[in-house]
Amino acid sequence: MPSGGPLPRSMGNAVVNPANIVTFARLCAVPAAVWLVLHDDVATAFWLFVAAGASDAVDGWLARRSGPTTVGTILDPVADKLLLVSMYVTLAAVHELPDWLAILVVFRDVLIVGGVLVLGVMGQKVSIRPLLISKLNTVLQIVLVASTLAMVATGWTWPLMTQALSWAVAASTVASGAAYMWAGARAR
Repeated sequence: MPSGGPLPRSMGNAVVNPANIVTFARLCAVPAAVWLVLHDDVATAFWLFVAAGASDAVDGWLARRSGPTTVGTILDPVADKLLLVSMYVTLAAVHELPDWLAILVVFRDVLIVGGVLVLGVMGQKVSIRPLLISKLNTVLQIVLVASTLAMVATGWTWPLMTQALSWAVAASTVASGAAYMWAGARAR
């Protein structure tokens, strides 16, 4: 089989390795978590969401130990985004999160992916590095989903905390989307 040369140690071409298996399992958790929420088994959905979060740390540790792979560098962020976006859409559909917030979260991700695709079509080399505001946004998004699932599962309500977290997610989502657009425009 012809090859363009060996891949550097830092970027292997293995498809099946322990880190990628864990990432794939997290990807498979997405439809299961959606189904659980839609069928009112929110407690199990909460624990699945927590397990998926833990699996992200595990696959990261495994990838650092054995070296990242091309498949893993693509699959890992896709699994993370699909889990978060699907949870926002699902929790909005069952009226546990505001629908405007789910739309905002999805729109930001579509805008970023669309921008990457447009720049790629224009022949621009696109290198996406997570920005600090984006990392903060991801943490806030995770906390809001986890706390919402926990509150629904337990029957406890903390409306002020939920409102504050929703507005923090909204603000960081807008700031993060704007920062990526600014970075993309400057790269041209």
